[in-house]
Amino acid sequence: MAIKDHANGRGTASDAAAAAGDVKAHFVFIPLMAQGHLIPALDTALLLATHGALASIVVTPSDTGRVRPAVDFARKSGLPARLVELAAEGLPDGAGDFRVMARLREPLERHLREHAPFPTCVVADFCHPWARELAASLGVPWLCFFSMCAFCLLCQHNVERFGSYGGVADDHELVVVPGLERKVEVSRAQAPGFFRGIPGFEKFADEVEQVLTEADGIVTNSFLEMEPEFVAGYAEARRMKVWTVGPVSLFHQRTATLASRGNTAAIDADECLRWLDGQEPGSVVYVSFGSIAHAEAKQVVELGLALEASGHPFIWAVKNAGEDDVAGFLRELEARVAGRGLLIRGWAPQVLILSHAAVGGFVTHCGWNSTVEAIAAGLPVVVWPHFADQFLNAKFAVEVLGVGVDVGVKEPVMYRLDRKEIVVGREVVEGAVRSIMDGGDEGEERRRRARALAAKARAAVEEGGSSHGNLVDLVKNFEFKIGAIA
Repeated sequence: MAIKDHANGRGTASDAAAAAGDVKAHFVFIPLMAQGHLIPALDTALLLATHGALASIVVTPSDTGRVRPAVDFARKSGLPARLVELAAEGLPDGAGDFRVMARLREPLERHLREHAPFPTCVVADFCHPWARELAASLGVPWLCFFSMCAFCLLCQHNVERFGSYGGVADDHELVVVPGLERKVEVSRAQAPGFFRGIPGFEKFADEVEQVLTEADGIVTNSFLEMEPEFVAGYAEARRMKVWTVGPVSLFHQRTATLASRGNTAAIDADECLRWLDGQEPGSVVYVSFGSIAHAEAKQVVELGLALEASGHPFIWAVKNAGEDDVAGFLRELEARVAGRGLLIRGWAPQVLILSHAAVGGFVTHCGWNSTVEAIAAGLPVVVWPHFADQFLNAKFAVEVLGVGVDVGVKEPVMYRLDRKEIVVGREVVEGAVRSIMDGGDEGEERRRRARALAAKARAAVEEGGSSHGNLVDLVKNFEFKIGAIA
């Protein structure tokens, strides 16, 4: 086992603050090493650092590069933040099967005991139930981190708690989610429960649920002003405090890390901005399915033709652009839409793009990071869920917030055992794009709601806002106590 503490290199103002005991609390963040979980956990850690807490972020070697730019910038700015890099024999390169991450518990505990200051709180992704044992051994509180909204969490919890699928034979039959003030319908295929229905994960799913009942609280990348009834409902259902601290991506709006958030972009940020600067305000549609969702070749073609037919300028992040069965089509498409369409072959600087005035809408897979980033940017969305919590996020955007248009996908298109082909036709996609970009009175009302949500998001993270207040409250609740272990 090798452990590397990146705060022990060249000294910075943040190191001096920590060494001098100037930090108010010490949060140890243990993210899931997957983009949709790692990025918001890092942002949350850095936000706590802005309020005087030391944030130690645990990463594996293959993931260090994803987060180092933001942490380095924060440290140079004087924020108390550390990267703790852990490597173990037999540990997968990258996220892999995250269940084996539990073998990091004992070495991490030794490291935390040997490096001052002693932790005051462990904040771990819900996929790391072993963090409870770590916190218990250290004698400190443990908070569960969710990179999801309270609506999704409450729906998943209530469906499982009330046995809503009992006696339902068809995975696609809709049931009403119990315990909500409004009617929301889901199917087992759309919302099976965390890790439910995945062969080999049954025991792990039970462990996650059991451990969560013992947490000292929950931290989520959401904001109270957007979903007050669902935050209150989930806190009541879990009988524990829920701290909403988002949208955490707004941490980067005032820093030089906006373009470098996450993986290294496949396009130069200046090149991307120059292209956007040449477009009319609100005219561009941005298209991305995130870091995991993958469109098959036939779907890539249908999507590309729809964007071409829509008549709108577009930026499209395409992960499988190099595959033989789509490469030729994409080259021909680029030639036809030269100047109007920008294809990014790989990772895109998403928050940078969404924040630009030229962008007027977002076609998204509805991962929560993407969804809340669109909300923070005041953009309507075309919802195109692929798997996991994305279906509930899509329902939230369309049915609750009223800022989305659905392409009609009702079941997972990924990780299927039956290999069923699900393709959304070009006419449907084109119609959905036109609905969020044009759409007459209905489209304008959708855009108005999106702008109003963005204003609430900005207010939430400013002084006096709910998320700002929750960050302050977290530091106050888990600050160093007289007589604590040193």
